[in-house]
Amino acid sequence: MAVVLFAGIPVNDYEAALTWYERLLGGPATFFPNDKEAVWELAEHRYVYIEHRPGHGGHALHTVFVDDLDARVAQIVDRGLRPTGRETYANGVRKVTYRDPDGNEIGFGGAPL
Repeated sequence: MAVVLFAGIPVNDYEAALTWYERLLGGPATFFPNDKEAVWELAEHRYVYIEHRPGHGGHALHTVFVDDLDARVAQIVDRGLRPTGRETYANGVRKVTYRDPDGNEIGFGGAPL
């Protein structure tokens, strides 16, 4: 059974969000289904997308688990974005959080060191 994920992120200012997510995710969108959405494929059949929805931006909460959290964070810092939070849970799992211009929370999680 295949699992396909499309995780949506509503944004108020599409152009500002597009630039920010290009920096966060390391490149341009994978495709543009229309003039108000941009989609990035994070892994096979796993996508995040921004959608211009004025008045709805700032309410998304997504966490993406990655193989090498420290490398991912270093790459994002190299592209000019700084995390807004860091957490380590009781089981050792770590999470680094970013907030887009609308306040949407995008976290990257990783296994314990």
